[in-house]
Amino acid sequence: MSTTVSSNVRQFKMPDVGEGLTEAEILKWFVQPGDTVTDGQVVCEVETAKAAVELPIPFDGVVQELFFPEGTTVDVGTAIISVAVAGGAPAEAVAAPADDEEPEPERREVLVGYGPRSGSSRRRARKPSAASAPTVVQTVGEAVYTAPAAAPVAPAPVAPAAVPAAPVSGDRPLAKPPVRKLAKDLGVDLTAVTPTGPHGTVSREDVHAHLAAASAPAPVAAAASAAPAVAAPVASAQGDVRVPIKGVRKATAAAMVASAFTAPHVTEWVQVDVTRTMKLVRKLKETGELGAGVRVSPLLLVAKALLIAMKRHPEINASWDEGAQEIVLKRAINLGIAAATPRGLIVPNIKDAGSMPLPELAQALTGLIEVAREGKTSPAAMQGGTVTITNVGVFGVDSGTPILNPGEAAILAFGQVRELPWVHKGRVVPRLVTTLALSFDHRMVDGELGSKVLADTAAILEDPKKLISWQ
Repeated sequence: MSTTVSSNVRQFKMPDVGEGLTEAEILKWFVQPGDTVTDGQVVCEVETAKAAVELPIPFDGVVQELFFPEGTTVDVGTAIISVAVAGGAPAEAVAAPADDEEPEPERREVLVGYGPRSGSSRRRARKPSAASAPTVVQTVGEAVYTAPAAAPVAPAPVAPAAVPAAPVSGDRPLAKPPVRKLAKDLGVDLTAVTPTGPHGTVSREDVHAHLAAASAPAPVAAAASAAPAVAAPVASAQGDVRVPIKGVRKATAAAMVASAFTAPHVTEWVQVDVTRTMKLVRKLKETGELGAGVRVSPLLLVAKALLIAMKRHPEINASWDEGAQEIVLKRAINLGIAAATPRGLIVPNIKDAGSMPLPELAQALTGLIEVAREGKTSPAAMQGGTVTITNVGVFGVDSGTPILNPGEAAILAFGQVRELPWVHKGRVVPRLVTTLALSFDHRMVDGELGSKVLADTAAILEDPKKLISWQ
């Protein structure tokens, strides 16, 4: 967390509460001017693009001013509150630094468990030869193995804007990491974008404006420029209401657009007789053998079935390195569970879920769901996922075609379990049936691999004895 000292009044700045995050919305102030605060006291709650976080202040004193009201989105590094420390001067003594004043180096602190990346932010060099075949990289112990992989289709180039901004001193243009990722996902060359941010920084709005100007015909662009960018936040005569998109919902929208138009999605479906699995769920609930207070649900056994199937076909536990044009095979399976919360859809994940026995997985899944419902999921819990399950069945839906969580190779949709006529032992009888749908990134996962993982998952749910025999 950063603080600025002016006389005996200190300013507390919006900290970097998660790697790569550049802004946060102030949800609630817990203090007001005139209140006494102590080192470590929580003064406000903010919402980032990943989670709600409480901010403690790092010194003692009396609150002088709150610089922003609740509901304001503030950039990281911007002062949000001033505090007069012991023997401090009145608030009027605080002087804002002049625009041309060179700031002194500051001590930068961060919340425990979060924080900025250390070291240089220099980009890793790309492979020198564009014609050389990409490789699959797998690490086992200290050894590194490579194998040829199919080359992806390059995204269509985007025409440059009419007035490109030249990089400063021949270097790459100034932009924050999320903006660079957005530009890469949309295929926009940052050197061709006109910056409008402070000190010539390229913003998200600059990237979107450049893309719109480059792709729209001239008459449409002219008409768009004459219209207001955003309608006034009032109800229309017809009763329409505009809802601002912030925080988690805003980040989710951007991530889904980037995933849908970057990763070539393929979805496969299978119907499964899960009568035996549902009997096992009831038995585990009745006996309580997985532990006191542990939630036992069909989702638990679906998760375990998917984890076993992935261990049988580990090539699906992978990510795509666009810069290096490589497939990175992951050792640990970090299982994400899509959770609907009042702040929007989040996907916390269970670290190294593939190595957990069923009781431990049940406890981890129970804790993940409870924390998500309370809105206390940390940014760290939503990073590093390798595969996701979305349980659409709880809404009475048979299945769907889920969009990949960015950076992951596969996502499984689990539909509702319902009684249907089914051929069982040569007779048509009522059985409990569900539909599974597996979406996967066709750059990394071909039809054979995706089909095997989906078929194995279904086979385990149809005959849960395989939970033991296939371990």
